[in-house]
Amino acid sequence: MSGSVELVYDSVGDGPPLLILHGLFGWARNWQSVARTLAGRYRVLTVDLRNHGRSPHTADMDYTLMAADVAALIDTEGLGPVTLIGHSMGGKTAMTLALSEPARVDRLIVVDIAAIATADQHTPIIDAMLALPLAEVRRRQQAEELLQAGVPDREIRLFLLQNFLPGADAGAWRFNLAGLRAAMPALIAGLPVPPDARYDGPVHVIRGARSDRVTAETLAHMKPAFPRLCLHTVTNAGHWPHAEAPAEFMLALEDSLAV
Repeated sequence: MSGSVELVYDSVGDGPPLLILHGLFGWARNWQSVARTLAGRYRVLTVDLRNHGRSPHTADMDYTLMAADVAALIDTEGLGPVTLIGHSMGGKTAMTLALSEPARVDRLIVVDIAAIATADQHTPIIDAMLALPLAEVRRRQQAEELLQAGVPDREIRLFLLQNFLPGADAGAWRFNLAGLRAAMPALIAGLPVPPDARYDGPVHVIRGARSDRVTAETLAHMKPAFPRLCLHTVTNAGHWPHAEAPAEFMLALEDSLAV
């Protein structure tokens, strides 16, 4: 794969390689607790995807490019086939890589996302962040107050603000907001792979019971591409099961790694 950028990541533990790919508006540190739990058995790399966290900001962004970034990281680190865990946007990135270059992926674990196009729920959130007068915002509390009108859900605001950087002169975001906004049509689309693409390795989908991202219909759509697909449901969670119900999520994740 070409056109890749050098991704920033955190690494902990020793053993077979396991990569964790965060979702939209996330970064590697969101998965720190999961990484530490798995570090006794795996070398866990929690990755900042392009336009997020500490990784490069680029004008171009789609799942082909993001899969290429992850493939380049696997090559650079000499990891060989890896276990891939991907949440939401990271899950689509992981699925794209598994279907494009199946030999790189030993096992695929997808967290609360399906391999289909979805509605755009994110552009209004990006617009609210872009509208923040960063030159006047020096504290996270100020940023939250100013985001309330555009992002009324407090849990989402607090999640976004994990990536707000207060400053003596001005605040800043870790995201490349302009790049994310321009890329949104590609990010909400289905996977950029041939219709007959197939990954024959083990695939585990972990869904939150209160989320509508994974349904019987979307799983039926995925089955031809992922014939060894298994479903795990975290009953006490929505779209962020690893954060909303961490103990129950870890049970589902351990099941996914054991089978």
